[in-house]
Amino acid sequence: MHDFTVLVLPGAFNSSVAVTMDVLGAAEAMAARAGVAPPRWRLCSVYGGPVQLRAGMSLDTTRLPVRPRDDRSTWVVPGLGLNTPGEIRRCLESDDAAKAIAGLVRHAKSGGQVAASCSAVFLLNAAGLLQGRRATVSWWYAPLLARMAPGCTVDADRMVCSDGPVVTAGAAFAQTDLMLHLLRERCGSALTDLVSRMLLIDGRQAQSPFIVTEMLANGNELVTRLTARVESALPDAPSVSELAREFCMSQRTLSRHIEKATGKSTQALVQGVRLRRARALLETSRMTVEQVAGAVGYQDATALRRLMKKMAGANPSRYRG
Repeated sequence: MHDFTVLVLPGAFNSSVAVTMDVLGAAEAMAARAGVAPPRWRLCSVYGGPVQLRAGMSLDTTRLPVRPRDDRSTWVVPGLGLNTPGEIRRCLESDDAAKAIAGLVRHAKSGGQVAASCSAVFLLNAAGLLQGRRATVSWWYAPLLARMAPGCTVDADRMVCSDGPVVTAGAAFAQTDLMLHLLRERCGSALTDLVSRMLLIDGRQAQSPFIVTEMLANGNELVTRLTARVESALPDAPSVSELAREFCMSQRTLSRHIEKATGKSTQALVQGVRLRRARALLETSRMTVEQVAGAVGYQDATALRRLMKKMAGANPSRYRG
């Protein structure tokens, strides 16, 4: 009986696979010290044998059972390292992906838990497992996932999102956060905290501090202009109604364009610009938190702390150099 089944597809992101194995290997080695049973896991692929990862690396795997009996393991799909929508589409059309998707469907239907990070989240969507659920993904792919999965609530601000038997995580290195989450569920806090300390892994709750709005917009001219307008106006950020008037459209039309391009509301985009400026000032200047709050348009530090806690899951002090 296994606790985890790590499903590796050809072209998987090297570090995403490696960190999965490293976290599980560390947990296996430290289980006795934590006073718990070690996690049991297997490394599988659709056909078994060596699997080519990115950059020419390869990994030996066992064949994924076609009709597993009493499989209570959590199936984990590491990030695939796909960089464009075209690459995602071609991957989903591949024979390996089709068989992996069929396996994920069978496992979920039998009551099994599934998990994925980065572009591997699109496999879960292709398997129909995100319908009616909340999920996260690499933040720059959030608008694409929202279009491909209209029945899913895409929460790109979260690093890890758990909704019933489906667990998703952000970009490839969020595989670390995903594995700590799954390990905590399976093996408890004592072992997970020990692994985190020994490997010097600092758990992160949000992707928000890392989002670059221009990349999220994928070259959308309106978002680029709006972002520049807000940045240039700080600390006196214009309201949504003011922005709508300046761009000669209604608030509803503006919001529709912004949400289509970024997956976020206009107000959330403005808050994101403020947050990014605040983080930069905290990291690179000696300004007090109160001064930083004033520089991004807040009357006091309390408002800034609330924004950072809500959007980034951290207090301003975390960004001090």
